Amino acid sequence: MKPELFAFEKLKAYKYARALVRSVYKLLRKLPYEEKDALRDQLQRAVISVPSNIAEGMGRKTIKAKQQFIEYSYGSLMEVLCQLQLANDLGYISEEELNEERVHIEDTARIISGLYSYLETKEKTQKRSEDKV
Repeated sequence: MKPELFAFEKLKAYKYARALVRSVYKLLRKLPYEEKDALRDQLQRAVISVPSNIAEGMGRKTIKAKQQFIEYSYGSLMEVLCQLQLANDLGYISEEELNEERVHIEDTARIISGLYSYLETKEKTQKRSEDKV
C-alpha cells in the first residue's frame, strides 16, 4: 500500500468508514437481483458516501465546511443502518449479520462524532483567538 499522502487518509474515522464499505459490500451480494435498482443501489450509495464525505470535508478550507461534510457522513451512516435493518426485515440478511454490522456502524458513528467534536472545539478556539486580536 502506498503511504498516506492526504490528511484525511490518516483519520481513524476515514479508516473505519472504509472498513465498513468492505463489510457491507460482502452483504450486498446476498441481496436479490430484483433489488438491484432499489435497496441494493441505495445501500451502495449510502455506504460509499460515508468515507467520501469525510474525504471531501477534510479537503475544505473552513472548519464550518469540514463539519458540514462530517454531518453528511454521519447521516449517510444512519441511512446504512436503516437499509440494513430493512434488508433484515425482508429476509435478505440474518439478524446475526445485522448485529455484526451494527457494531461496525456504532464504532464508526462514535469516531465520526468525535471528529465533529474536535472540529467544533478547534473552531471555538480559533474564534476566541480572533476575538483577542
